[in-house]
Amino acid sequence: MLAAALTGCAKQDLSAEATPSSSVKPVPVLYMTAGNEKSGSTRIISELAQEYAKTHPDFRFTIESVQNNDLTQKVQLLAASNDLPQMFSFQSGEPLLDMIRSGAVLELQGTFDRLGIADKLNPVAVDLLERMADGAGLYALPLELNIEGFWYNKRLFARYHLDEPQTWDDMVRAASVFKNGGIQPFAVAGKGKWPITRLINAYAIRKLGADAMERVYKGELKLTDPGFVEAADAVQRMGQAGYFGQDANKIDFGSAFRAFTQGQAAMIYTGSWSVRDLNTAAEGRIAPEDIGFFSIPLVPGGQGALDEYPVNAGVTTSFSRESFDDGLGDFIQYAFARYGDRAMNELGMITGFNSDTARSAMPPLTRMVQEKLDGMSRTSLWFEARFDARTQLLAWNGAQLLLADASYTPAAYMSELQAALDDASR
Repeated sequence: MLAAALTGCAKQDLSAEATPSSSVKPVPVLYMTAGNEKSGSTRIISELAQEYAKTHPDFRFTIESVQNNDLTQKVQLLAASNDLPQMFSFQSGEPLLDMIRSGAVLELQGTFDRLGIADKLNPVAVDLLERMADGAGLYALPLELNIEGFWYNKRLFARYHLDEPQTWDDMVRAASVFKNGGIQPFAVAGKGKWPITRLINAYAIRKLGADAMERVYKGELKLTDPGFVEAADAVQRMGQAGYFGQDANKIDFGSAFRAFTQGQAAMIYTGSWSVRDLNTAAEGRIAPEDIGFFSIPLVPGGQGALDEYPVNAGVTTSFSRESFDDGLGDFIQYAFARYGDRAMNELGMITGFNSDTARSAMPPLTRMVQEKLDGMSRTSLWFEARFDARTQLLAWNGAQLLLADASYTPAAYMSELQAALDDASR
C-alpha cells in the first residue's frame, strides 16, 4: 500500500487539464518564502507562474524571501494583523495549527477537489500533514516529501575500509577513524539549530521507537525519561569529541553542505531534499556515484528499526483564506497540476505530489531514495514537530548550548523542554 501510494498515479494528459479560464480576472500573488527563486521548489513555482502569466498578461507574481530563522515570527505577526500574503511558507506543526484554529488559512483538500486536481496530491503526504493538523484537514502543500538519514562519502569510507554503519556504535567508531585521519567526520550546521535537534531525535527514535515524539505529544512519554536524556547525551559527547568540527554553532547549512560535497567531511545528516543538489555533478565536488545514504543506525536496547524513517514535507506552503478567490484558484489549478512532474523532471525532487516520471528516468540518487521510501515500514516525526513556537525556540537554543557548554547537562535540557511543554498544555 505504501509503495503504491508513493509511486504515483496513472498518466494523464496535462495539456487538456487545468486550462486557464479567460473569464477569471487574475489577482496579484505575493509568495513569502524562505526559499530562493533560483533553486528548489521556489524555482519551480516561479517558472510555472511565469508560464501562467503568458496567457494572463495582467497576472503579477512576486516572491519575498525571508531568512528561515525569521520566517515563523514574521508570518505569525502578519496573521495577527490579518495581513497574510496570498501564499506563504510555514512549518506544518503546532504554529500552523494555531492559524488553522483562528480560520486564517485555506483548507486545501476541498479546494483541490473543487479545482479538479485532488488526484495530484500524494496520499502519504496528505496523511502526514493531516496528522500534523490533528485531523482538522489539509492546510499546507507538501512541496517536498522527505525521508531523513545520513549521506556519506563512499570514497572516504572505502579508503578507510569502513562499511555502512548499522549501529550507532559503528557510526561513532567510523567518526573516530576519520578524525584520527584528519577528516572531519560530520558536517553539522549548528548555526541553523535544527540540524542538532535532528541528531537528538535520530537517537531518540531508535531508542524509544518511531512514535516517540507522538507519544510525548499525547502525554504517554516525557522528555525527562531516560531515553531522551540518553539521546541528548550521545549528541553532546559526539560534539565534545570533535566529530562535528570546530565551532559547529557558527556553521550555516550552506557551509556544512559544501564541506560534505567538497569531500572535507565524511557524513552529513539531512534528508532527501538534498537530492536535488547532490544529483548535480560539478567541478570540485564529489560525484553523485560516490555518494551513499544510510538509515539512522540502531542503538543498544532500542526499539527502532532500519526501515523506519523520519518523514517530513519540508517547509510547506499555505494560503490566506481571506485572499482566496477565483483568480487565485485559477493560478493554483494551473501551477499545482504541473508541479510534481516539473520538480521531478527538472530537479529530481521527490515531492508530495504524484509524478508520472518513470523510475528508469530518475537520477540514480533520486531512484535510490524512492526505493527506500517504497520499503519503509513506519514513519516518525522530527523532534520539534509538535512543539509550540516557544518550546521550539527553546529546543533550538538549548541544542546549541549542549554543543557549546559542557556544564549544560542533557538532563537540564530535557527538563527545560518538558517544563515548557507542560506550560503550553495548561
